[in-house]
Amino acid sequence: MTTQTMTNETFAASLSRRAVLAGSASTALGLTFVGSIATAQAQEKPTSDGKVDMAEVLKPGPLPEMQVGKDDAPITVVEYMSMTCPHCAHFHATTFDPIKEKYVDTGKVRFIIREFPFDPAATAAFMLARCNPSKPTELATSDQYYPMISMLFKQQRAWAAPGDGNVRNALMQAVKIAGFSQESFNACLTNQKLLDDVNATMQRGAKDFGVNSTPTFIINGERYAGDMTVENMSALFDSLL
Repeated sequence: MTTQTMTNETFAASLSRRAVLAGSASTALGLTFVGSIATAQAQEKPTSDGKVDMAEVLKPGPLPEMQVGKDDAPITVVEYMSMTCPHCAHFHATTFDPIKEKYVDTGKVRFIIREFPFDPAATAAFMLARCNPSKPTELATSDQYYPMISMLFKQQRAWAAPGDGNVRNALMQAVKIAGFSQESFNACLTNQKLLDDVNATMQRGAKDFGVNSTPTFIINGERYAGDMTVENMSALFDSLL
């Protein structure tokens, strides 16, 4: 099963206020992305690695839920992911859209994304996805958030591991298409409350729901770690309907 796994050291670093804010706008984005982004391969169907209280999972957190699908759908999926996780990118590039068409758009599944960044670059990418590019002090809607996530995953290698090592510049170039200016880019990444809320979302997932790798899916009270294919996820959903 392929996941990006969190160590105690990366957890502590991601929770640090200095991870993205270091006295000037997005200083940490000048850091070179550490670790290779390999091509993820479809994996065998993951098995549940534990039960989770779904009522607790669905209680409001520090940030508004980024949800697609109906509130009363019989299946609820909460995905904890990191923007620099290659397995998360693979899932959203190959599985998410067919699953959305087959199950979300037909009222069978509610799908929620929650932030679980492993490094400063992932934290910054989540913050930009959460910001309204024309009004960076305001939060984005789900209609803005999901397309931004999709775009950043498609360009993951370019901004997370650029050839010149300048992650900050590469990320700025990536989000220009969504309407960010240099000013709104800087304003978003120096929003201390947003940074704290993204980190609190990650901390809650780790401490309360046992998330320690990405992607992790909590589906109707069962936790599954690892990438899923369309076939794997479809078989799981069909067994719950």
